[in-house]
Amino acid sequence: MRHAATSSRQPAGRLLRLATGTAMILCLAQGAALAEDTYFSRQATLPVFLNLPAGTDPATETAAEIIAATADGMGLVYTDSPGRALGFVDIADLAAPKFTGRLDMGGEPTSVAVIGNIALAGINTSESYVKPGGHVAVIDLASRSIKASCDVGGQPDSVAISPDKAYLAVVVENERDEELNDGALPQLPAGHLALFALGADGMPANCDAATIIDLTGLAATAGEDPEPEFVDINADNIAAVTLQENNHITLIDLKSAKVVTHFTAGAVDLAGIDANDDKVIAAIDSRQGVLREPDAIGWLDNERFVTANEGDYQGGSRSFTIFDKSGKVLFESGSMLEHLAMANGQFPVKRAKSKGVEPEGLEIGRFGDETLIFVLAERGNFVAVYRDKGGAAAPEFLQMLPTAVGPEGAVAIPGRGLLAVASETDSAEDNVRASVSLYARDAARPFAPAIISAIDPATDAPIGWGALSGLAADPVAEGKLYAVSDSIYGVSRIYALDATATPARITRAIDIKKDGKPVGYDLEGIALAKDGGFWLASEGNPDKEINNYLLKVDGAGNVLEEIQLPEALVAQAVRFGLEGIAAWEENGREKLILAVQREWKDDPKGLVKLAIHEPATKSWSYVHYPLETPKSGNGGWVGLSEITHLGGLRFALIERDNQPGVHAALKLITTIDLAGVDPKPLGETLPVVGKKVVLDALPLMLAGKGWISDKIEGLTVTRGGQVYAVIDNDGLSDAPGETQFLRLGALDQLTQ
Repeated sequence: MRHAATSSRQPAGRLLRLATGTAMILCLAQGAALAEDTYFSRQATLPVFLNLPAGTDPATETAAEIIAATADGMGLVYTDSPGRALGFVDIADLAAPKFTGRLDMGGEPTSVAVIGNIALAGINTSESYVKPGGHVAVIDLASRSIKASCDVGGQPDSVAISPDKAYLAVVVENERDEELNDGALPQLPAGHLALFALGADGMPANCDAATIIDLTGLAATAGEDPEPEFVDINADNIAAVTLQENNHITLIDLKSAKVVTHFTAGAVDLAGIDANDDKVIAAIDSRQGVLREPDAIGWLDNERFVTANEGDYQGGSRSFTIFDKSGKVLFESGSMLEHLAMANGQFPVKRAKSKGVEPEGLEIGRFGDETLIFVLAERGNFVAVYRDKGGAAAPEFLQMLPTAVGPEGAVAIPGRGLLAVASETDSAEDNVRASVSLYARDAARPFAPAIISAIDPATDAPIGWGALSGLAADPVAEGKLYAVSDSIYGVSRIYALDATATPARITRAIDIKKDGKPVGYDLEGIALAKDGGFWLASEGNPDKEINNYLLKVDGAGNVLEEIQLPEALVAQAVRFGLEGIAAWEENGREKLILAVQREWKDDPKGLVKLAIHEPATKSWSYVHYPLETPKSGNGGWVGLSEITHLGGLRFALIERDNQPGVHAALKLITTIDLAGVDPKPLGETLPVVGKKVVLDALPLMLAGKGWISDKIEGLTVTRGGQVYAVIDNDGLSDAPGETQFLRLGALDQLTQ
């Protein structure tokens, strides 16, 4: 497997990009620059299944894809494609935004824009790929009724209203069938741009006869089959249209309804990216001549525009680009978004070989005298915020905004200092729900990330990380912590963290190696060993013939011992295995205690094992821990995630349910004392330890106002008595990917 330690140094040109990109990201996250600036804070995350009609199964698939604001900035309108509806949100009170219902559109809404009291929505009613159809629905927002339906001659995608409110431009994509001939172009019918003149009331004056602007014969790639994707209009009424699969950009004068210029979107040489499917985050790959294939496009002013280069057919440069209207590239972000994701623990390693973080959406907002660029990373689940510096100057990175899964659309509301983001991915089965997120520009410092990584000297890129599942504190250095990552990654790692910094900083990554080769386990717990190095707990799954292991590794990550559980215990195992480990000394002898997540076959319901091991004698004994009953209205189960030593025979544990977001009900920190408890060997009746609930962590998790993970998994106490907890972000596998790092205060205050 690849790992960064074997990579060669990158060229000087990349170092320059890092100086203005990644290094700036790290600098700003530490609060070391732009101290006078104002940042966005998250105000709310609203899962849109809560806007389903009363009596509807809450598991019904929904989406929030494209989003627009009402003229007064007090409401939002979003498209729900699977629900064939528009949804509405009242955001007048940011402390209590609320859904206000839906409108059935009779087809698939693909985009929406608002003018005055009118919403204009593209509606796809295609019979098939070869018989595309659709229209613009004209909706009165006051009565929430459809006033008109204007045919667009095909399958509509993006819609845009001109700044002077004189025109509505509609991209008619007539998308290709990706299953036909591997999605290769051409696949007719061709796409085009439909144009409507708008009256003073926002109604299309030519509803019965849209002006059709031909886009064929322009692109070098499948010019006979243009696939327009997105449109934006500047103050000169020039529409910029991306032809994504054709890797082309077209500028159209709406007054004359003619193409004024067009040019290729071009290609990018990428260095310092991860483009390998080995599930190891390593910025050591390069790609040459990668087609941009832009999706969203947005004007910065009348001379310059930005593209989000998602890619689709043959490309995807993982970047955003600033062009002038002649097609000249003024700025190219290159690997900047990839490095931002790596630094923040939000790199989608399963998408590395494809298109990485996949920048797709884009919004331009003019806040006072500043123009801000919002780039939506669909696979990284974040919005990167930049300040335009004008001309050919590189934009200035300001902050990263974590989102729900699959951010697709955004709308800036400068009059209220707001940004709203629509995230479309929805799967009740996977505990992921499409959401609308709200952010206000009102904070003195960024609210995220909670943890950021330093530069890896082997790659000159941030240390890649995620899925932190266990914590341990250094016994000497106050605030120095160690964390482990779980099986989402191909190589297991121990991370050194500096918790005295804000945000906490990953300073080093240690690959776990067996027989000298990097190896992957499902690490869930870590403890410092008496003689140096670490004890690690690796979770097994008998359904997949994966063993639970107790591992001893040295300080360099080399596996010294790989200890399986006793055979009699293994025979009782289920797929919920070892989840935490703590070490202590008793009468000069090192002892370990391991937490099993849930009941195994031989456990009474509601009782889970804590396994006690003495390495010197290789002995094992056990006690039972009493679990809470599930309290979530969504059901689920309760289990253990961590155990940490508090001194003497006292330990703290994480006990939590498996429910995320609005379904979460139980995220507890408890304590037990083994003094006077006589652990028993397997087969005897195990003593049940008494426990005390010392903290409900759920309010602290919800205070971030995001879609929270179910997995509060790491807990530790430093030498100075400070308590920290970390939430596993699942490596963005069916999860938003935001990592919460909870600073719980002094131990004596927590346990008094």
